[in-house]
Amino acid sequence: MWNGTVTVSEFVLHCAIDPEQRTITIVSLALIYLVTLIGNLLVIAVITMNPHLKTPMFLYICFLAIIDVVNSTNLIPRMLAILLFNSSTVPYGPCLLQLSVVYYLGVLEGNLLLVMACDRYVAVVYPLRYPSIVTSKVVWASIFLVNIIGAVILTPYLVYVRELSFCRTNVLPYCFCDYATMVQIACTNDPKYIVILSITTGISASYCVTLTLFSYYKIARAALKISSVKGKQKVFSTLLTHLLVVGLFYCPLMISYILPGVGVKLSAEACTSLIIVAILVPPMMNPLIYSFRNKEIKSSIHRLVTGKRTNPEIDDP
Repeated sequence: MWNGTVTVSEFVLHCAIDPEQRTITIVSLALIYLVTLIGNLLVIAVITMNPHLKTPMFLYICFLAIIDVVNSTNLIPRMLAILLFNSSTVPYGPCLLQLSVVYYLGVLEGNLLLVMACDRYVAVVYPLRYPSIVTSKVVWASIFLVNIIGAVILTPYLVYVRELSFCRTNVLPYCFCDYATMVQIACTNDPKYIVILSITTGISASYCVTLTLFSYYKIARAALKISSVKGKQKVFSTLLTHLLVVGLFYCPLMISYILPGVGVKLSAEACTSLIIVAILVPPMMNPLIYSFRNKEIKSSIHRLVTGKRTNPEIDDP
């Protein structure tokens, strides 16, 4: 076992992309980033500029949009630089910063999706009590709690990553700075460094997925009691689209982070594909699913773009 301490001043990112798929990958990443930025920045703009949208539901949507913009900006430009210009060298400090942002925002998004599911649960199951239960104080307290959870889960990674020694190579076979990849190339063989990844991912994913699915289950049961066929269709359409985002976010992460911790090896290409799906696709879809299907959001965007006023009916996402 290596007992020395070897530090590096920089890492070299090696994106495991098939040369034949390089062009389509670049185009796809650029398109995903463009759609993500335009969609989420529009959502942030209309919610912050429209006083009628300062409700709990829209505040959560705005916070989700901010997370998605920051996370996509943290990842995609660097990945495009690597693929386009072979600009693959990243200094040690910025590499740790990118790693920290990825994990922190990942925890934030997972817990925020849970909070939003609980918000919809209260709105559907207890509609008359909703204004008194989900107040502005509750919203900001839940957002603060989500950030605290993110900081607590990130802390052991920041401690452990600084203990790693790199005596063989500083090449990370990945498209961005990632904790699990650093552990794989490190000289330190202590299993605690990878076990912590499986434990934290497993625990956070388990309670988030379980409570999120339970909330949507209760919403579905309440929807079955609605006499209107159109009302049922609307609720179930919302449920299915929300569950699609939850599935795209959690399934790839659980496969790529939990399996290596229990001894199942995944290829670099498989891991890269799974992480790209989990981290980059939901931010692009969130505005479409949580915002643009809402009449109030759509009318606010229309007024912002055209300057014309409309009188929409409010329609919860």
